[in-house]
Amino acid sequence: MISHEDLVHKINKTGLTDKESFVYSYLIETGGGYPSKISEVTKLNRSTVYKILTSLAVKGLVTEIEKRKKLFFQPESPEKLLRFAEMKKQRASEDLEYAKKVFPELEALFSLSPGKPVVRFFQDKSGIMSIFEDHIKTTKAYEMVGFANIGGLEDIFPKDFFRKYVATKEKLKITTRGIVQDTTQDRTFNDRMYTTVQAAYKLQLRYVPSKYIPLQGELICYAENKVSIVNKTESGFVGIIIEDKPIHEMVRKIFELAWIGAEKFQK
Repeated sequence: MISHEDLVHKINKTGLTDKESFVYSYLIETGGGYPSKISEVTKLNRSTVYKILTSLAVKGLVTEIEKRKKLFFQPESPEKLLRFAEMKKQRASEDLEYAKKVFPELEALFSLSPGKPVVRFFQDKSGIMSIFEDHIKTTKAYEMVGFANIGGLEDIFPKDFFRKYVATKEKLKITTRGIVQDTTQDRTFNDRMYTTVQAAYKLQLRYVPSKYIPLQGELICYAENKVSIVNKTESGFVGIIIEDKPIHEMVRKIFELAWIGAEKFQK
């Protein structure tokens, strides 16, 4: 014979509250009861018992009848409890589907919360190309600054993509200063990829020993409030765009300090 405590616990697992499970299990065991008696046995005050009985009645688990000119509550068949659990599962499934539909809108609003940075993640070659395309989604001229391992990035892009990127930067009057690794590939990058660009829009670069730029990609401060980071991992390229004015300004100041420090390595 199942104990009262085990019965309450098992009923509770179907989705009823602790108090609902306590009262319902009493009704199942006794076949029904008057509120006064239920209150006495369960040690719950009478107003609480009435609220619980009302809730159970709404769920279709108990029936209210008049007995000896008093209200008497008797349990419905346990089949009703199974039906209640199934309906709760169905509602939960419907709620999940609706949450999935509304999620993009909520996420957009959450990202625009005052003072909260907007962070977007990217993977693989197509994702990294999207980051570079974001560099040139602007209507205003600006100066791009950053740190880069040119050799780590150059080979992943189709040459026509990079040429278009360079041409668009010139058209938008985007100037660039960068601190890069002191390698042959980095030192010849301007001559190879910015050949047809006016002198003002060629890269202004300072070269430093590779150990000072551990990235296999780049960190770029661009537009008015954005920072992009691209790096190569064992599983491929990953990147992020952070849209936040304070972070943008902080990275910019770090770059300016590094720009001054890189001067000593120039030949």
